[in-house]
Amino acid sequence: MSAPVDLSVHLSDPAATDALPARVALEAARRRTFAIISHPDAGKTTLTEKLLLYGGAIHLAGSVKARRAARHATSDWMKLEQERGISVTSSVLQFDWQGYKVNLLDTPGHADFSEDTYRTLIAADSAVMLLDNRKGVEERTRQLFEVCHKRRTPIFTFVNKCDRAGEDPLKLLDDVEKDLGITCAPVTWPIVDGDKFVGVYDRLTQHVLLFERGEHHGSQQLATIEGGLDAPEIAEHCSPYALDRLREDLELLDVGLGQFDPEAFRAGQLSPTFFGSALTNFGVEPFLREFVQLAPGPGPRDTTKGPIAPETTGFAGFVFKIQANMDPKHRDRMAFVRVVSGRYAAGMETTLTRTGKTLRLSAPQSVMARERQAIDEAWPGDVVGIVDKGTLRIGDTLLEVAPKDPPQFSDIPRFPPEHFVRVLSADPMRRKQLDTGLKQLSEEGAAQVFFAEADAKLGSGPSPIVGAIGQLQFDVMMFRLESEYGAPAKLESLGYGNPRWVTGDRKEIERVGSVHGRILLYDIKGNPMILFSDRWAMRSALDKETKVEWHESAP
Repeated sequence: MSAPVDLSVHLSDPAATDALPARVALEAARRRTFAIISHPDAGKTTLTEKLLLYGGAIHLAGSVKARRAARHATSDWMKLEQERGISVTSSVLQFDWQGYKVNLLDTPGHADFSEDTYRTLIAADSAVMLLDNRKGVEERTRQLFEVCHKRRTPIFTFVNKCDRAGEDPLKLLDDVEKDLGITCAPVTWPIVDGDKFVGVYDRLTQHVLLFERGEHHGSQQLATIEGGLDAPEIAEHCSPYALDRLREDLELLDVGLGQFDPEAFRAGQLSPTFFGSALTNFGVEPFLREFVQLAPGPGPRDTTKGPIAPETTGFAGFVFKIQANMDPKHRDRMAFVRVVSGRYAAGMETTLTRTGKTLRLSAPQSVMARERQAIDEAWPGDVVGIVDKGTLRIGDTLLEVAPKDPPQFSDIPRFPPEHFVRVLSADPMRRKQLDTGLKQLSEEGAAQVFFAEADAKLGSGPSPIVGAIGQLQFDVMMFRLESEYGAPAKLESLGYGNPRWVTGDRKEIERVGSVHGRILLYDIKGNPMILFSDRWAMRSALDKETKVEWHESAP
């Protein structure tokens, strides 16, 4: 393992020098930064909103499914998301809970936006895997679990929708272990009285929590009756049959699974598991209470020069997301920076390692979906919004103290598109607005723009070609081009795909790209890429064209 990178700040005031490391360590220890992963319709947006409700960030929860309601899910700020009842962008949501500062990185649930989701997962220190109690592990959940597992991200499990009949809990946990290869360790266990889900048992505190159904349909916090398994107040509100069944289940769990092992959890071998219903709020508060105790705080982050620890006094961070026009009134662009080490302060000067230039980070903001609040400082684990004029890119590293050969955070993924279309302006007089929109969407990572000529620029030459991972991305792109940039557009299918970037002699690349069944394009950085009419044509080229080098992603 490489030696840790030294980014220490040498302050002129000895007292300040002594105080800063202790303050950084203290603030980092109380941060919990996580993301929720799930298959669409497992209830991710609802759970997100209920965590905000219990965290005091909102006072009345809405439902994303109630499209006629006056309130929409807090994390879904784009109008298209509200209309369709889906999440297609990542949101950053922060709230305080019992002395902890919780950063919830909400991610798109739809597979077409997997690149945005993967980048957000890299900014998280842990993940909550949300399962439907009737369906267990589904394909999208499986994909995102693998991303977290490969990065050794500690994973919690929340079995949702327990207010309705579902799989037997023991069978569901066994299915998860067989499917994903990770052991589920129940922290809470569902209590069922007849056919009703009435509460949970917390195995760590050894307390029963019974929930009182209110008339607010989950829009407010629930009243809870809490006590030991043999407490009179519990027996008064729960039938002997339900309590006897609970005792039998707990005996099986103790024999079969034993107690929770924190070391196995941090090693990615075990997932603390909770049961509840985000819709009715059952089990949400016990989950949040145990989560902040069990979840890891910010840890060291790998760079090209070795790991950087949170306790390092020099600020370091990386850009994992860029979003334009979050607030139509401002029409600005926000870069989201994950703070890795040190103290982030308003107005501080940093080095943008990609260019080596000094960048002043003014007006840092805490972001709650579309709402913003100016802040004076931030600490490891926090996510800070920076108003950006086009200087920053996804994956950029920012350092307060930059050595001659500075380290860079380098595992921000970039995926090759799977679908390609030509973008045609529906109004020739709005071509400039169209080009501006495509440029900003490309910088956000929401789409990838290509040109048929190496020296092509946005706003000149033939119509640009846009690539996306999923078809729904095109719908979002069209919506945003018209609503945010006033640039209605039409899409024309290209009929080519299977992209491969290519390096080598330029004339040789042009020859290879001119063969029938191939199209030579250039990405926004000028890197040549070839599309093929089908997979057979792509495989044939890779086998026969050996005078150039082929790459699955941009070199």
